[in-house]
Amino acid sequence: MIQATDTSLHAWIFHLISKLFTLLCSKVIGATFYINDPISARSNRNPSPIDDDGHGSHTASTIAGASIAGASFYGLAKGTARGGVPSARIAMYKVCWNGSCSDIDLLAGLDDAIDDGIDVLSISIGGGASSFFKDSISIGAFHAMKRGIFTTCSAGNDGPTLSTVENTSPWIMTVGASSIDRQFRTPVEVGNGLQTDGIYINTFSPKRKMYPLTTAGLAASSTISPNLSPWECIYGTLDAKKVKGKIVLCNESSDEAYIKSIGGAGDLVSLVKKKDYSFVTVIPGAYVDSSFANKIITYVNSTKNPQAVIYKSKTIPNAAAPFVASFSSRGPPKISGTILKPDIVAPGIDILAANSKLKSVTGYIEDDRFDVYNILSGTSMACPHVAAAAAYIKTFHPNWSPSAIKSALMTTASELKIKDDQAELAYGTGQIDPIKALHPGLIYDMSTSDYVRFLCNEGYTGTILRLFTGKITNCSSVPNIGGHDALNYPSMYFQFKDSNSSISAIFHRTVTNVGSRKSTYKAIVRAPKNLKVTIIPNKLAFSQLNQKQSFKVVIQGPPLLLTINQTTSLSASLEWSDATHRVRSPIFITLTPPT
Repeated sequence: MIQATDTSLHAWIFHLISKLFTLLCSKVIGATFYINDPISARSNRNPSPIDDDGHGSHTASTIAGASIAGASFYGLAKGTARGGVPSARIAMYKVCWNGSCSDIDLLAGLDDAIDDGIDVLSISIGGGASSFFKDSISIGAFHAMKRGIFTTCSAGNDGPTLSTVENTSPWIMTVGASSIDRQFRTPVEVGNGLQTDGIYINTFSPKRKMYPLTTAGLAASSTISPNLSPWECIYGTLDAKKVKGKIVLCNESSDEAYIKSIGGAGDLVSLVKKKDYSFVTVIPGAYVDSSFANKIITYVNSTKNPQAVIYKSKTIPNAAAPFVASFSSRGPPKISGTILKPDIVAPGIDILAANSKLKSVTGYIEDDRFDVYNILSGTSMACPHVAAAAAYIKTFHPNWSPSAIKSALMTTASELKIKDDQAELAYGTGQIDPIKALHPGLIYDMSTSDYVRFLCNEGYTGTILRLFTGKITNCSSVPNIGGHDALNYPSMYFQFKDSNSSISAIFHRTVTNVGSRKSTYKAIVRAPKNLKVTIIPNKLAFSQLNQKQSFKVVIQGPPLLLTINQTTSLSASLEWSDATHRVRSPIFITLTPPT
């Protein structure tokens, strides 16, 4: 089974995109469901393609939403809501049930989507796989690629831990999540005058000036299990009589629905590590810094009638944007050591979009709020931004291959402001820029045979390759272009484990001219002093459109010093420039200690 980060697989028909949730029914030209898995069938007696979760509506409107003035989530993020390209038609293929997706349903949905002639697949579903041929999304997306269909997938929400990225096949565009230029903060005031801006999306305005305040320690149940701490604020840990009508201070494991069920007026959650995203609360609440929480504890313990109030959240600018979300899964991929993933990042923090009214905005049965909008975070939210961008590009370049569209998006992406020595493992080539991607200048194009060569280079053999190619393939008959990755990928990645070895790698690449008919591109290399990057040739002259030119990237350097339990990395880049276009490819080299 594959664990879902979204509850439906969406295939988006390119044709210019229109109408947000309220008009979505006129845009959905097809909706079906798959429930061939026996476990899912037993637990869903009346299955249908209707979105009963909200993620499908949210991701659909992110791509296909029309311009809706005055949209907001209970007054938050108020403005004009609009999808990426407001005019396409949508075909929806629901393959996930109760938070999980079976391989048989995934492949059935993908098969039908391909046969239906869709143009862009947006898949906000993830799951670990030990190899490409054991990954149903990878197999299905390969067959989609053969039919000229662009596939984009969410990278996963297990960051910032390294090697957590999912959907890493090179024929898939893997999308991480980044921030946008606004954020939400929830003002908190304590009876002694202490104030802070907490994190949460709190839609509730206080009905009183102040509320009684307590801590989980003081409100502990006398029958609590010895294995539990009252500070967890989960079922059975608190005394309802000591909580009713009060705001409770808890730690990060708190269950706000439980606090609501025993009459709590709100919760403050002590946060050890700062969060860069919010989520909707079922009761008035806010994450507060642990140092502020400690001041609250001191105040409560020294005051006869401690009080506090949690105000409705407010929208404020986010000057640090864009940055990669802490939860966005990081590379390198576990399946392959020759490609850099994720490929790109797109907005995925605090995204306002359409919602299904079949479930409350928090998903809790205790919540009585059902709205046509919701604010969600995740790489599931980032993925449809790229799907919309792909549809947008395809309107201008209908004959471009999936890899051409992918190359245009990757080589025109913007590097993020905040960067460390493993930044590329978080954001790949950078932040998506759909406008620049319309005119990339050069593209790194690939066909089915290129991906077959990659699989052969990865060690896959004839019978296994049949899952992808549909026939037994003899790797000895596949032309070898040489180089480290045997792939014409827009980024370059080299990983090795021997700290005593010198760095030595060669990459072969071919670019196609889609810019000016007559143009000359010069190579610009940015690399640290201890890394030599040579481009042969370092100048490419084109005399016509769609002309191809090949070059070689030679990388050399001394051994990297390995720090205990850390990955030592070097970051460089190659940029081809004709003074009009900048075609940038990251070069990332990492020394990974044996696991």
